[in-house]
Amino acid sequence: MPTFSLLTFNCYGVPTPGTSGRLKLLAHHLNHLDMSAVCLQEVQSNRHRRLFERECGSYSSRAYEPFIHAPKGGLLTLSRSPIVHSEFNLFTERGLWYTPALADWILHKGILITRIDWEHMPVVLINTHLTANYMGDWSRTNPFAKHEYNQLRQLAACVQAQPSDALVLVCGDFNIPRGSWMYEAFLEESGLTDPLAGNLQPTLRPRSILPDRYIMPIDFALWRAPQTHTVDVQSRFQFEEVIPHNNKHVELSDHYAVELLVNITSARRLSS
Repeated sequence: MPTFSLLTFNCYGVPTPGTSGRLKLLAHHLNHLDMSAVCLQEVQSNRHRRLFERECGSYSSRAYEPFIHAPKGGLLTLSRSPIVHSEFNLFTERGLWYTPALADWILHKGILITRIDWEHMPVVLINTHLTANYMGDWSRTNPFAKHEYNQLRQLAACVQAQPSDALVLVCGDFNIPRGSWMYEAFLEESGLTDPLAGNLQPTLRPRSILPDRYIMPIDFALWRAPQTHTVDVQSRFQFEEVIPHNNKHVELSDHYAVELLVNITSARRLSS
């Protein structure tokens, strides 16, 4: 039976003098990966969005919401299957503009929903990037955590609205740690499954300038099986190693990528 493969990656596309060269190297690797689809976050300029479109030619379809300086939310989805429809939902709760969350306001963070037709099965890809928690405090009383939880509730409602016969894959940089109270509540409200549940390996690269409380597993690739089929799902991290390039060793991002492999095992016999 067929396998749908997905890679989600916060590509750290903040415009700096070295960003274009690093993203071009990333695009080269993506173009040669055997992925059905790729969901990118932090594509923070239209120049870099066009770079991915140009350099990732093996993905014939792409989805994003056009905006002034970058795709809205910094979100870009690449697919090797035809895209049937895409839409962008802006987060209704976007944090406090007079805090460092102003950067999230400017990027217009939200939810990019892409529906594709794959192997005669509807697949819904939901790509997102939540507001950052600038205090590294995910307690119930923290203001950033409250904003993140409201965004997760909007995301859960979006998942629940998808058709039952579709394979639904939700991914991105959630900026909340696996195992937190918000994580548990979101899985329950959305009906999604985390194939890496219990894995507390960080997806943010350690940095000497960052306190340990920020180095957490915050990137996710979650799934909901179609009502019509049973699936077997596997997941693992990608791009953990540095890449040799021009006599240097390059980190493709300050995050690790998460890969999801969904094997369609059989069709379900539905009761009449």
